[in-house]
Amino acid sequence: MTDRDYVRPTPDEIAFGVVGDTAGFSVTGLHPTGARAALELEIARCFGDRPVYVSFSGGRDSSAVLAVATSVARQRGLPDPIPVIRRYPGDPDSDETSWQNLVLEHLGIRHPIVIDVVERATYLDDAVTANLRRRGLLWPPALQLDDPMLPLVAHGTLLTGEGGDEVLGPRRITPLTLLLRLGRRPRPALLRWALLSVFPRGRGRLNRELRQGMGWLTDAGRRELVERLRAADHRPWHWGRETIELLGRRVPDVLARNYQRAADDHGVRIAHPLLAPRFVRALAAEGGRWGFAGRTAVMRHLFSDLLPDELLARSTKAHFGAVRWGDAERRFARDWDGGGLPQWIDPERIRAEWLSEHPAGASVLALHAAWLHAEGLPVEGASEVSGAPGAQAAASPRNGHN
Repeated sequence: MTDRDYVRPTPDEIAFGVVGDTAGFSVTGLHPTGARAALELEIARCFGDRPVYVSFSGGRDSSAVLAVATSVARQRGLPDPIPVIRRYPGDPDSDETSWQNLVLEHLGIRHPIVIDVVERATYLDDAVTANLRRRGLLWPPALQLDDPMLPLVAHGTLLTGEGGDEVLGPRRITPLTLLLRLGRRPRPALLRWALLSVFPRGRGRLNRELRQGMGWLTDAGRRELVERLRAADHRPWHWGRETIELLGRRVPDVLARNYQRAADDHGVRIAHPLLAPRFVRALAAEGGRWGFAGRTAVMRHLFSDLLPDELLARSTKAHFGAVRWGDAERRFARDWDGGGLPQWIDPERIRAEWLSEHPAGASVLALHAAWLHAEGLPVEGASEVSGAPGAQAAASPRNGHN
């Protein structure tokens, strides 16, 4: 039985592997509160009659949320939030232990919950296919993986660092801020970045990029995505205005609603403070026209009193998807009849992607849609799909909930 409380991906989102740009609600005004104070207020609202946990990886975003939550709790005489850490023994690409220890020692947190995930889930293992049968198609597809964290934080409140890359990251104006406002030396990499911001990408260059990154698209799919990417080249030049526009995108809305619905099975309340409108509006107001000199500058502006600068300035990230493709996924790819996907996907091209050494994460949503179709189950949110290899279907609306 499919649970219809989830927000479903549309056919174009299956093809491109990400959800669209608008959530269907208006955004008005900036928030008068300072950004740090706004974030503290959002996190303070999460403390109450439930224990508070933080999904903590050791990355900059989850570290910031943990640091602010700990500060808020101690200022108010409340119990410290409890960091919950997933570790994957034998997977060096995901190892963040040294960063986790740095932050925990700096904050004086002695007793985190550590989960050693010895057996890694894959995208079509038994647990995931059971969830697909019960939940239907979801973005992000990682929500189909059984999260070992949720049972351990049952009936609590779980804070995440979701949204940090988008909200705290650079904007279109950033390279010009560095060159014109801050007088940075015009090194070649910075000049190239500035030129890409000023001059929209041509169709030919975009097509080359797509062939390298989304080779499974048909010609029609590539044309559609090129138009969307070209539109993104015309983002506002005003740092704060572009920041505000993040609130109108479909991504945070879909992420928050679907993550919460999955957590409901365990009585867990989910909060994503970095995506809270109060905080985003306040940060937009503080950034103004020119904004900040990149991600590290934003981190230092907001959290320099709470976290070591080594963490605030780090440029590395862990990777968690490398071992999620196994025998079940490749066996399905070989046996699949090519049906069940939107018109923008070429069945043979995406089959080759799934059988490659390192399949793209953006192809997972299509993998799940194809599996549901092969099982005779409805592909929720993709009412118009190809019934067999090469079949064409009408395009759906670009955005909106189903």
